[in-house]
Amino acid sequence: MRLDLVALRAAYDGGRQTPDRMLPALRNDILAAGALPVWLALLDEAGLARRLQRLARRRAAGETLPLYGIPFAVKDNIDVAGLPTTAACPAFARRPEHSARVVERLEAAGAIPLGKTNLDQFATGLVGTRSPYGAPSSVFDPATISGGSSSGSAVAVAAGQVSFALGSDTAGSGRVPAAFNNIVGLKPSRGLLSSRGLLPACRSLDVISIFAGCVDDAEAVLGVAAGFDPLDPYSRRCSFEIAFSGAFRFGVPAGPLEFYGDRESEQLYHAALARLTALGGQSVPFDFAPFAATAALLYRGPFVAERLAALNQAGFTDWASMDPVVAGIIRGAENLTAVQAFEGLYDLAAFRRAAEPAWQSFDFMLLPTAPTIFTHAEIAEQPVARNAQLGLYTNFVNLMDLAAIAVPAGFRADGRPFGVSLIGPAFSDRALAAVADRLHRSLEQPRWGGSAAGLPPARPRLAAESPVRIRVAVVGAHLSGQPLNGQLTERRARLIGTCRTAAGYKLYALADSSPPKPGLVRDEVGGGLIEIEIWEMEAAAFGSFVANVPPPLAIGTLRLQDGSTVKGFLCEAAAIKGARDITHTGGWRAYLATMA
Repeated sequence: MRLDLVALRAAYDGGRQTPDRMLPALRNDILAAGALPVWLALLDEAGLARRLQRLARRRAAGETLPLYGIPFAVKDNIDVAGLPTTAACPAFARRPEHSARVVERLEAAGAIPLGKTNLDQFATGLVGTRSPYGAPSSVFDPATISGGSSSGSAVAVAAGQVSFALGSDTAGSGRVPAAFNNIVGLKPSRGLLSSRGLLPACRSLDVISIFAGCVDDAEAVLGVAAGFDPLDPYSRRCSFEIAFSGAFRFGVPAGPLEFYGDRESEQLYHAALARLTALGGQSVPFDFAPFAATAALLYRGPFVAERLAALNQAGFTDWASMDPVVAGIIRGAENLTAVQAFEGLYDLAAFRRAAEPAWQSFDFMLLPTAPTIFTHAEIAEQPVARNAQLGLYTNFVNLMDLAAIAVPAGFRADGRPFGVSLIGPAFSDRALAAVADRLHRSLEQPRWGGSAAGLPPARPRLAAESPVRIRVAVVGAHLSGQPLNGQLTERRARLIGTCRTAAGYKLYALADSSPPKPGLVRDEVGGGLIEIEIWEMEAAAFGSFVANVPPPLAIGTLRLQDGSTVKGFLCEAAAIKGARDITHTGGWRAYLATMA
């Protein structure tokens, strides 16, 4: 029986199958095959029966259940009421009273968790081998690693044991296992899914991720699981969604990429680039250096210290009971200082700023999910170095607050799979999914995980339309390199150019403004030509941008030196009382230069 959402819904609606027959059978098949090392705990018969009975009552009462009877797996660092959470460390095991918020939302939609899956201990690793419960393998080769840390979740989906699974992703744990098992790994924007009930690795970076056999299923699960959670301090409201036009542009690193000698993976990556171009995309070369430098930060400074902080907050530092590689990585934070932590944050800010020009030239980037794939024996030879190699194209994503989705991209001659990732700005999740689905289906014979089955029919999507874009003039703290410029770049605004207003504007340095900023006021008598920058963004992003403009500033219509008009920053006349007239400097940058 196929477990994709289309097939299961058709079977349920047609009466050919029911959840109370299907799910116990799946559980029995898992037990017959041997749960370990993929599954660490399964619902017992009584627990599964209670959930099924509750689901049947809700269905009979007429509730809308978009995931009715859909079986899923949960990585064992995410709480499920009634099952222990071990994080692959038996000494840590505890039994939560409540499920994680994301699990609650999925069960409210009718989905049923069958159990908890294996992982690299405390979600520390990209290999899937750092667990005392055994190391899962890729469904295509028992000698090959499954990828981690969400090893069991990816294998459970690829093996056809569940329809989808939850993982977690700090450094690529929701993407690398997808590539090694020929499935989809959706890593949402940070804060889009609540992390309440997730044992953190790096609390400020972690996201719960979704594994599925096709993009449509992963996106359907995301639609149910996402939602602002006021009890999660890292939860975020999605104030705007980024869209791509039909003629999208995708970034490709300039210069050769590192595949560690794996020529077949390199060839498959270039084949994916060619298919994406054939789908209407335009490739744009960019400097990958700031992204690579960011990736290297993840296991230095504050971010290793976060792993130690997570265990300290959980009240667990029984190092002797831990995997020695995991313990060695986390204990490396014991000698870090607060000074080093801040230095790491300063480096991150510098790398993010250095990366901003790249995002002005393309909509998303296409990278290998992992540069190569290793066997269990190869990881045993160099467990730390080869783990780091697997994160070359994934580690920077959460640090830079980006969204990503990993999709299959073919097979090497030895039968091992290869995957690529589409990586875009925060809240471009749906736009990425639409392109990723087309790329996945462009394979000659796309397969569902480790099965011979093809993908279900694509769900209808609205034809891509070029989004409406609005230009806005900025005059002070939003200029390039100024403190509030991030409010533009995070909305993927693009710098159009620098020009001047028409004559008749005055510029004032406002008093008691933090950060310091000017006020532009129309004055036909004594005004001058003021330097401004013109930026352009999508209409939805413009709306959220304007909503954040504080008084006495406002967005009005500015007349430019060439006679055209544009929306831009103006200041209420009452606010200039006591403010310093700096019109003679010709602009905010020139004024700041006089103050240096």
